[in-house]
Amino acid sequence: MTSQSTLTKEGDLPGTPGQSPSPDGLKAGLKNRHLSMIAIGGVIGAGLFVGSSSGIAAAGPAILLSYALVGMLVVFVMRMLGEMAAASPNSGSFSAYADRALGRWAGFSIGWLYWFFWVVVLAVEATAGAEILEGWMPAVPQWGWALIVMVVLTATNLVSVSSYGEFEFWFAGIKVVAIGAFVIVGLLAVFGVLPGSDNPGAGLAHLTDAGGFMPNGAGAILAGVLLVVFSFMGSEIVTLAAGESENPRRAVTKATNSVIWRVGFFYLGSIFVVLTLLPWNDKSIEEKGSYVAALDSIGIANAGQIMNVIILTAVLSCLNSGLYTASRMAFSLGERGDAPKAFAKVNAKGVPTAAILASVVFGFAAVYFNYAYKDTVFLFLLNSSGAVALFVWLVICFTQLRMRGILLREAPTRLTVKMWLFPYLTWATAAMITFVLGYMVVDEANRQVALLSIAVAAVVVAIAVTREKFFPRPAAATVPAPRDEEVEPVSGV
Repeated sequence: MTSQSTLTKEGDLPGTPGQSPSPDGLKAGLKNRHLSMIAIGGVIGAGLFVGSSSGIAAAGPAILLSYALVGMLVVFVMRMLGEMAAASPNSGSFSAYADRALGRWAGFSIGWLYWFFWVVVLAVEATAGAEILEGWMPAVPQWGWALIVMVVLTATNLVSVSSYGEFEFWFAGIKVVAIGAFVIVGLLAVFGVLPGSDNPGAGLAHLTDAGGFMPNGAGAILAGVLLVVFSFMGSEIVTLAAGESENPRRAVTKATNSVIWRVGFFYLGSIFVVLTLLPWNDKSIEEKGSYVAALDSIGIANAGQIMNVIILTAVLSCLNSGLYTASRMAFSLGERGDAPKAFAKVNAKGVPTAAILASVVFGFAAVYFNYAYKDTVFLFLLNSSGAVALFVWLVICFTQLRMRGILLREAPTRLTVKMWLFPYLTWATAAMITFVLGYMVVDEANRQVALLSIAVAAVVVAIAVTREKFFPRPAAATVPAPRDEEVEPVSGV
């Protein structure tokens, strides 16, 4: 469905073509093709490839409903975030908007929690990539591969934002092509029209022929939600990157409008193919992984190695984006006086060097803990950051409830993207996220993650409130109000 929306002219926004600097010193080094691929690839994490088998084992074919529920949450949250980001593109994204709408304590808290989440993810992804590379070239130890991967991608981010965008363009492109091919080839095999396929082509029979569509009961759908929710983290990255693009508002609008089909095709589409190629309780799904088992059922040779290449690409993509995201959040916190001032400084190429290096240092520390203290220190880091995705989504909901009024009052023409059924759907989304958090607390398998994450969040909020009381922010570091300006109509989906 096509609707009319309005966007500011390219020259009116910080970060116009030609590497021109924005007021905060960052440069518009990301091209439209970079942003488009970051937006598409942002919802495809390594968790989709390596974590889906656990969800299938827990809920059976009903895991499709788990993915649909979480996908719906992501669509709603991205719509809210898109409303704010299209109105005021900012490298701090939801942290800066929370600062403006809810108070400094909120921006400080969610910004640092998000940064913490991504520096822990750096260790997880670096280790996952190192395991694959060590399997191919065992002469280099696993820690050596982790070091090499981290150093290479750090160098990429330090060179310029355009080098990050170029790497991410190709990483994300490989993921997109791979899943697209998997869905198309898989569907042909499902309906028995793929030449040379070893799969019997049972159509939709496998969705119900092994104990029904909900073999483990309706409650397993919620268990599945907890297993798949964190594989969706990353869809918000495009709103941070938009501030360094040629046309931030257009990029955010496109990303927001396309999130429905991206979630539907890449997540629901690929899991649907797995569940229709094989019975959900086929042992090969857990032994080999859902995607490898599906490819093996078709008769594709070397399916395991093919998936290792794709998973490695997804890991490198996530690592690349994680480092970028953590550094830009640190940069934004530095700009607002909530992190060391050095984090807000950029070099001649518009790169926040100190913010990148600080994030990498903590990332390297997390990698070390993963090898030296995996079951103690690193387990604590992993568990205490596990629910941050849900905290971020919840803060986005409450921020958007306040920001809508601020935008209507101060810059109504900037509301080019609007949340549907406001404020009812925003409140409903917040309630759904709160329910998931509550279910994590009562669920034995996820209770520790939930309680540790809540405890760490409470400590960060306490620090934020204390800072706000005893160390008021200088006026120069406040988040600027959105500025109304001339707009021109642009068609949006």
